[in-house]
Amino acid sequence: MKTPPLNPALFHLDEAHLWLMHCAEGPVPRAGVRAVRAFMQKELQPWEMRWEEDFLGIPAAVRAEAAALVGGRSEDISLTPTTSSGLVTVAQGYPWHGGDEVLAPLGEFPSNAWPWLALRSRGVSFREVSLWEGHRAGAEAWASRPPTLEADPEGRLIAALGPRTCVLALSWVRFQDGLKLDLPRLSAACRERGVHLVVDGIQGAGTTPLDLEGLSAFATGGYKGLLAPEGMGFLWTGEAFRQSLSPSGSWLSVEEATDFSRPSTDFNRAWLTDGRALEPGGPNLLQASALLESLRLLNEAGVAAIAEHVAALQERLLEGLRGTRWSDEAERLLALLGAGRLGPILSFHHGGLGLEGLNQIMKSGYRRGLFTSVREGYLRVAFHGFHTEADADRAAAWLGTLSGTAS
Repeated sequence: MKTPPLNPALFHLDEAHLWLMHCAEGPVPRAGVRAVRAFMQKELQPWEMRWEEDFLGIPAAVRAEAAALVGGRSEDISLTPTTSSGLVTVAQGYPWHGGDEVLAPLGEFPSNAWPWLALRSRGVSFREVSLWEGHRAGAEAWASRPPTLEADPEGRLIAALGPRTCVLALSWVRFQDGLKLDLPRLSAACRERGVHLVVDGIQGAGTTPLDLEGLSAFATGGYKGLLAPEGMGFLWTGEAFRQSLSPSGSWLSVEEATDFSRPSTDFNRAWLTDGRALEPGGPNLLQASALLESLRLLNEAGVAAIAEHVAALQERLLEGLRGTRWSDEAERLLALLGAGRLGPILSFHHGGLGLEGLNQIMKSGYRRGLFTSVREGYLRVAFHGFHTEADADRAAAWLGTLSGTAS
């Protein structure tokens, strides 16, 4: 069998637990756990902490690895606690005027909705666009039809851009249906219209190669595809766009903030122009030490290699479902996969089973040691670079035995 790009031995995985839901939370590699333990040992003996190596060095190393992961520059990276906090930084820092509009696909995850909805008091509207015929969300989410190859979600978004649209905010890979949006096509259209493209990238980061050309901002947390603990992520911003944002106002967002030969109470300083200007303050070094190890692991394997591996496992699983109750869904997803429209999540539409029926199927997997997740009408199976062909076969064997309810 083909060797995974991420050696499973680098993780605390076992045969009794097949974790197919990094779309909810990814496993942390052993190296990250070791790094956290080593850092906490220094906290027990604070005289062992080093200013250059730890306080300054760990965040700088994380920015460099994050930049390498997304194909950008380290000076364009801001360390943030979460995806939400990165998007809030953009939303609160942008120079809005009354009547401005944020456009978004229907059914965005809340982290890419509430930061914009919070701007209503400033006269900024939030408008959603359905991405295909029969697309539903909110209270009607379970009545939504799934995306097919014939859908043109980018065309709908582009057609909806209006004269008051300042920002198009969207998820690169959608959390419920797994659809991957065409960022180059959208960024080109936004650039032509003077609209900023702001991306929630958490469901694609670490498993899918990214093209930053034309994007204004890209935010992600570290605890899904980046395989780090919750509580640390990063925000990438284009240089020109970043200069239009208000700085965070933290003590580290100004020049020479860490040069204590200059009095800290000397407030005659300029704001930094790089990504540090948007960081919320003192870095979470404990979380950063774990994220650093995960990013190094991903960069060493190569995101392109991980993406190729994931796609092969997805195809293997779907081919294994031909002739089962999931045949139609497998054909739909195979078509999307072949066209490059999927991220790392295979989202199987409930097809009339409803919440109770889909939850029963999910729980039947738990009893067999297969861990998947259910979101808004879909059973989600997510592969990463550490999964094997045997894992895909095991998932296909489980799903293939199921009828309309759990077996």
